[in-house]
Amino acid sequence: MLPVDRGDGDPSRGGAILRLGFHPPEERVPGFEIIDLATLHERRRRRGRRPDLVHRVDFHTLTLITEGSGEHAIDFVTYPCRPGTLLWVRPGQVQRFVRPGTANGTHLLFTSAFPPHSSSADRLVKEWYGPGCWQLGAGSQYAVLSTLLGQLRAEYDRPEATVSAEILQLLLATVLLEVERLPRPEGSGDPSAGGDVYARFRAELERSYATTRRAADYAHRLGYTVRTLTRACVAATGQPVKHVIDARVALEAQRLLAHTDEPVATIARRLGFVEATNFGKFFSRHTGMTPGAFRHPR
Repeated sequence: MLPVDRGDGDPSRGGAILRLGFHPPEERVPGFEIIDLATLHERRRRRGRRPDLVHRVDFHTLTLITEGSGEHAIDFVTYPCRPGTLLWVRPGQVQRFVRPGTANGTHLLFTSAFPPHSSSADRLVKEWYGPGCWQLGAGSQYAVLSTLLGQLRAEYDRPEATVSAEILQLLLATVLLEVERLPRPEGSGDPSAGGDVYARFRAELERSYATTRRAADYAHRLGYTVRTLTRACVAATGQPVKHVIDARVALEAQRLLAHTDEPVATIARRLGFVEATNFGKFFSRHTGMTPGAFRHPR
């Protein structure tokens, strides 16, 4: 995968968060690529990009570490990487290889449109939220995923004229369904417990978090009551609907403060705050520090 800059700039030069689109150097199968993690790092080095560059992607990446060690950060959570670590980064999430180290493994990249629409995997890839890391060790779950990824790699590496996109789609769907079977990491909640109500709410939240933080607005747009949304959010996350809304806004604020040089007032406006002071109070309430302290920690 050799992604390209979508025009959001390079944070190392003071711009906004770099956003990378799906553009492999050789697109053998549209919307899909599978490579070694070490190959990805080598491509970045050839392009002159730092290995720890902060960026977002417009596609999914699923990485199974098979050797070595390192660290990877997804939305301000740093995960240790060792054999048996599984990482899933979703479109729009901010990530960086904090310490690539010696970690290597299978790196799977695919667009949200690639998995077969007839399978349950289609639902999984349309969700922007979900666990980012599992520590599988060397157990049976690791063996199953390693085998499936090996089958994907074998199909992908066939002579180009004989590669079957359909086989890759079905194998990918199987991988994703196996991932869904994994025990959820502690504290990650269970979105499926909120049912269709929660799924529809999260989709609307992703579209509208920068324009409204009122639970009543989401309820009206979706045709539910605030009480119904709260029940779904509590079932899925253990938190009421207003907390889920505010947490999404606070996450985006953290992303922009940490990874861009935009003035606080500009970030406040981007997130729907008329006054920067109100944004400051909101941010402090949800993170325990001011925007300035978060951006420039001592």
